[in-house]
Amino acid sequence: MKKQTIKELPPPRLKAEFENKYGLIGDSLPMQQVMETIEQVAPTSITVLVVGESGTGKEVVARAIHGKSLRRDKNLIIVNCAAIPEGLLESELFGHEKGAFTGAIGTRKGYFELANDSTIFLDEIGDMPLNTQAKLLRVLEGGQFMRVGGNETITVDVRVITATNRNLEKAVQRGDFRHDLFFRLNAIKIQLPALRERRDDIRKLTLKFAHDFCRDNKIDFQGFDESAFQILENYQWPGNVRELKNVIESMIVLERGELITEKNVIKYLPQRSEFARNMPIPLNKSPEQAERELIYSVLLDLKHEISQLRQLIFERIFPPHQIPGHASFIPAYHYSTEEEVIPSEESEPPSMAQMERDLIYDALKRAGGNKRRAAKALKISERTLYRKIKEYDLPF
Repeated sequence: MKKQTIKELPPPRLKAEFENKYGLIGDSLPMQQVMETIEQVAPTSITVLVVGESGTGKEVVARAIHGKSLRRDKNLIIVNCAAIPEGLLESELFGHEKGAFTGAIGTRKGYFELANDSTIFLDEIGDMPLNTQAKLLRVLEGGQFMRVGGNETITVDVRVITATNRNLEKAVQRGDFRHDLFFRLNAIKIQLPALRERRDDIRKLTLKFAHDFCRDNKIDFQGFDESAFQILENYQWPGNVRELKNVIESMIVLERGELITEKNVIKYLPQRSEFARNMPIPLNKSPEQAERELIYSVLLDLKHEISQLRQLIFERIFPPHQIPGHASFIPAYHYSTEEEVIPSEESEPPSMAQMERDLIYDALKRAGGNKRRAAKALKISERTLYRKIKEYDLPF
């Protein structure tokens, strides 16, 4: 018997259906497992929680679940809980009676009534207020609710799919999300990977987005060269698939359908430009290499800040009119080529740490304890100032 190390993956026919009918694209193992889970849960009425970063395609997954369910002949009702003001969300979901509140000039059905015998997709469920969560829990457990301002119990048969980019477990611990509702929603959880975790799919996604956009807009496009794909595949994509789609469409339009090269791609990745400007980390490096070089970059910044602080101390101790060669110069110290203060035989100078502490203390005192003003006067960052206050145990 053939040993199975992972659960069975969808055959090519099903993958083609997910791609062509629902726009769920991916040959990577994480995405194939997502497709297999959808295939298993879609024919049931079980509640599904879709989890993933913004832009990973949670609504696409919801549409695929509904499209492959027994309710596919009815419309999918989509509700973004974060886009509706807190005071209106309960009314939008469950409806209201005439006179229930100011402006309620008539009875209105809510989304749950409209979704009867169908599916409702509650996006950004983590933003739902606690009082509305209690009402949602009742719907999930018994299919019943009352409109706002009403006293009649309404029964519905609705399949619920929810999604969030938040950590609901931590929200439960903070008291921002009901634990009983979380356990009810978490019956089936589909974890969508970030695009940076499925880089093997970037080329296929890019070609699909380009093809569809050019077809819909009748654009003659010359395509991408290999250097363009290398940049796209190594970029971090904080906005995930949504960001990739927007970048592809922008490039095609603004480059007038010409061949997209590495040079073109870089122009449309503003975060990459800042990345390259602040950190010596080429995008073709592994995450481990990038992390090491990021740490090195931070250490270089810290060294630079300390050097600036030392130079400022020297300038305060030795004003320009007291440099060697001037009559008013007091020869207590002299400069070395290594930017260190070396004591002369005539006096015992304070330590560098003591001078630094006194200077910072004086700046903070003059600023009335205002750390931003003190940092500006010292010409250092607030981060460095806070670190020095802690280091020298200053009373500010």
